[in-house]
Amino acid sequence: MRRFTILTALFLFMMPFRTEAKEQEVYVAIGDSLAAGQTPYSQIDAGYTDFIALQLQRNGKLAHFTKELSFPGYRVENVLESVQSEKADMLLKDATLITVSAGANNLLPLISYNANAGTLAFSQLSANFALNEVRIQMRQLLELLREKAPAAEIYVMGYYFPYVSVHEEQAEGAITSLNMLNRILQQETEQANAHFVDVYDAFNERAQSYLPNLSDIHPIQQGYRLMANQMLEQYSGNSSFEMRKEAMPQPDPLTFEEILQLRNDVVEDKVSAPKLYVASPHMPNKPQPLPI
Repeated sequence: MRRFTILTALFLFMMPFRTEAKEQEVYVAIGDSLAAGQTPYSQIDAGYTDFIALQLQRNGKLAHFTKELSFPGYRVENVLESVQSEKADMLLKDATLITVSAGANNLLPLISYNANAGTLAFSQLSANFALNEVRIQMRQLLELLREKAPAAEIYVMGYYFPYVSVHEEQAEGAITSLNMLNRILQQETEQANAHFVDVYDAFNERAQSYLPNLSDIHPIQQGYRLMANQMLEQYSGNSSFEMRKEAMPQPDPLTFEEILQLRNDVVEDKVSAPKLYVASPHMPNKPQPLPI
């Protein structure tokens, strides 16, 4: 079993954060499997949130990074529930930067996709109901984040079209629904005075190479790099924080069993020595994607 030593970060319970907020970010990533960094082969590795954190660190802008509030399979309602937890209160109260991935799991499970045949089918009525649900719950989520993280800039990530093998004539309805999902996310984000990160066109230009497992909707790290760069360009206003291909860390995926064991190790560690913020000694090379 891979061993990780969990170190305390620079901040303890009584240390003030506000004086550092404009110079170094307390970054909390929340949401679904994309926020967690799921690979096309049902593992967890560095994803777009890790790459954002790494680039912030390389530019002297990162105080702390966590994605404890991200988990594969989360719908918007699950993200809402996680943000209402006591753990979230602790993580969010000093947050200065938040990214959100939520909404795809409300829609995509309604789509029946046959990767080998290149076909998909779904009920437009069910999709419309799910999209309305996303609208309502995303508004609630963003209002709650404003309440719990008043100092944070919030970035909501859009989605790409994940069905790369589907025949063009089969794709139209699903593309329309996914575009509607992105429009809803953008509308609710802008209404909340937050930032929407559109990845649809840029990702889909190379979706075939980013999504090698036709039966899985999750990208390889190059796809996550593109997502991170789309967000970082909005964050900085230019390309100065861009992660270049040669600067990417080497893949180091973990199975879900290893993740659960590491989570247990963290819990045991906190029992013996309670800590508010934790970071990994691997941070100079790759922000540790655990626990999720």
